Amino acid sequence: MSESSQPQPGPEKASGGDGTGAAAGTLVLCDARLADGRVVDVRLSGGRIEAVGTAGSLAPQGTRIDLGGYLLLPAPAEPHAHCDTALTADAAGPATDTLEDVQRRTTEAALLQLGHGATALRTHVRIGDVQALQALEAVLQASRSLRGLAEMTAVAVPRMLTGAAGADGLAMLRDAVKMGATVIGGCPDLDPDPAGYAEAVLEVAAEHGCAVDLHMDGDDPARLARFAAMAGGLRPGVAIGPCAGLSALPPEVAARTAEHLAAAGVTVVCLPQGGCAALERRGGALPGSRRAAGPAARQAPVRLLRAAGVRVAAGSGALRDVANPVGRGDPLEAAYLLASLGEASPGAAYEMVGTAARATLGLPEVRVEAGFPAELLAVRGDSLAGVLSLAYSRIVVHKGRVVARTSAVREYCDSAAVVALELPRQSQR
Repeated sequence: MSESSQPQPGPEKASGGDGTGAAAGTLVLCDARLADGRVVDVRLSGGRIEAVGTAGSLAPQGTRIDLGGYLLLPAPAEPHAHCDTALTADAAGPATDTLEDVQRRTTEAALLQLGHGATALRTHVRIGDVQALQALEAVLQASRSLRGLAEMTAVAVPRMLTGAAGADGLAMLRDAVKMGATVIGGCPDLDPDPAGYAEAVLEVAAEHGCAVDLHMDGDDPARLARFAAMAGGLRPGVAIGPCAGLSALPPEVAARTAEHLAAAGVTVVCLPQGGCAALERRGGALPGSRRAAGPAARQAPVRLLRAAGVRVAAGSGALRDVANPVGRGDPLEAAYLLASLGEASPGAAYEMVGTAARATLGLPEVRVEAGFPAELLAVRGDSLAGVLSLAYSRIVVHKGRVVARTSAVREYCDSAAVVALELPRQSQR
């Protein structure tokens, strides 16, 4: 099989253009299969879904794309990325942190995730130390350059916020918000006073009307309960993750902790694909994290959290950096892992990278229905379980236009067995 992320000849070429890069006009997606099995035509206009009808029922107008053989889904989102440090695992030495290099890495990582279908993403950016706000400036520049392709928001991540050393961190955090960071984050577990760190973040967020997204391992139930009490009702919202340490707690303790989080409206962002650089200690990893705990505690107890009423979203975390030398940044892989590990059905797993992830980012819900935002992902396949298992060819729609295509070609050598079995093929469509 060969696979390319470059534009390939596709079904839309014969019907009036590819829908990519054109001004927002009318785009009709023809013969698309929905997750409930219906085959429909979908008309997009003005960045929204204008109409959905049975196949062949919509009047031919504008650009038409044949989606026969594709499953059409609401586009996923990436709720937990680290684009500024992404793609550095293979560097010969320490990764360079110039503004230009960070902007390049951020843009490349965001486009990689867009190609997989994530039309919106939230990336955590460390601030402070000798680099001060330079990495944040680079990420914000990358975000501006990506307008029209994807929506990217930045989370300011200070190192220290308590004690004498925390004064500079607090001042820099406020400067980061003024620069354009719309979310406040960080890792309370690495501060000498975790509760004080979390309280400082919540205070600054309330002062500036920012969302909160904190790295927490979740292995201390009393600390999580106190945090939930402080965070309850904060708007526009509070998220924590990856909370792998919750898996190491006795089930009854983890369940009570989950109830506290649900009552406070705190979202948990799990990372089924692996580790996260912000939770790495110098010379090791936090207790309960993937490196320290082994296979039994690699991720948050998703089924338990959801049963308690906690909104759970799934993200990618590290992408080929110091915390994880591999990684795809693919929401469908995150959903696949959740389903394969028995944490959720395929539908619930996709909901965690779709509806729940978008809600975590403060974005409106997407359904393949008239009136909803035209944020869509078409994947070659005929069922949700099938596309989570084998999702090569994809077409990504953002604000009503095609912004990315990945086309795969699968071929077998001449063989009687291949002919007799009628094995499935990926085509350039």
